[in-house]
Amino acid sequence: MQHSLQKKTAKGAAAKAAALVVLALLAAPFSYYAAVFGIEGLGGSAKRDTYLFIPGAVWSNAAISVHMLIGAVLPVLAPLQLGLGLSGRLPALHRWLGRLLVLAACVTAAGGLAFTAWQGTIGGWPMDAGFAVYGLLLLAAAIQTARLARQGQTVRHRRWALRLLVLAMGSWLYRVQYGLWVLATGGAASNPQFTGGFDLFMNAGFYLPWLLLLELMLRRRTSAP
Repeated sequence: MQHSLQKKTAKGAAAKAAALVVLALLAAPFSYYAAVFGIEGLGGSAKRDTYLFIPGAVWSNAAISVHMLIGAVLPVLAPLQLGLGLSGRLPALHRWLGRLLVLAACVTAAGGLAFTAWQGTIGGWPMDAGFAVYGLLLLAAAIQTARLARQGQTVRHRRWALRLLVLAMGSWLYRVQYGLWVLATGGAASNPQFTGGFDLFMNAGFYLPWLLLLELMLRRRTSAP
């Protein structure tokens, strides 16, 4: 009986690891796009999403470029960090990759928050507010993940690492959810100014529902007999 339970647990862990690796592979094209965007922006020759770049706005242009370039690491590194099981097999590598992930998350959050403060988003104050909360949550999750790891609080560290994972996938989820919505509805309740009903939902809808779902899962796991 115990051997059967162990075998089932091992299979479950392997399935979760495989899912996280697949998630990283799915996000890789977006990460490539974001990295190219950031490099072009820093070089002053961005050819995509040019509404983000304002002629002469040196600081906000630099902030969004750094946000995209460094943020490109998150959707790939975050699932791999949790999915490859390095904490048990290669703990030193796990720690260094964790530090890189936390640093990237902090820089990405800072760049996005700075851009929002200096320039504002295309969707006005509702998008400003939703994206600012996202940036602050990403920053908080990164700091908490690192702090709890240093304190050796393994269980709480892993919980915050999962929150960081959800938030690290935020930019990718934003684009995936918009893409699916356009395929399903033709872009109903959405417009180029990002003021439609779906646009307003998406100001927080790309991260908040997923965080709430994660919290429900964590609470259920805690209360399980």
